Amino acid sequence: MRAALAILFAIALLFGCTENKLVPDEQATLSVVQKCQLKCSMAAKGGMDMSPGPCLGVVAQDWVCDVAHNPRQPVDDLPANQCQAYINGTVHHFVEVTPDCQPIREA
Repeated sequence: MRAALAILFAIALLFGCTENKLVPDEQATLSVVQKCQLKCSMAAKGGMDMSPGPCLGVVAQDWVCDVAHNPRQPVDDLPANQCQAYINGTVHHFVEVTPDCQPIREA
């Protein structure tokens, strides 16, 4: 099942899926990294500039998605450049992706 979802996700990214057409049950089975990648891809396709490393917001309960430089730079570690919800403790975990939506790390 996970392999099928991974393939579905890859196909959506490759063929320019511009809106989230996964049903809620399918969304629930995606990992937080996959959810972050999907949110990143949708934001980029919607015209959002990923180069400044925007916070893309909550992707799951207690998780946010953040864009960072590739390779990571010291500026990525500054609180001003991280998701506010993570900094203020509203959420406790994050996923970082590159501006082209590839995973960097999760914590």
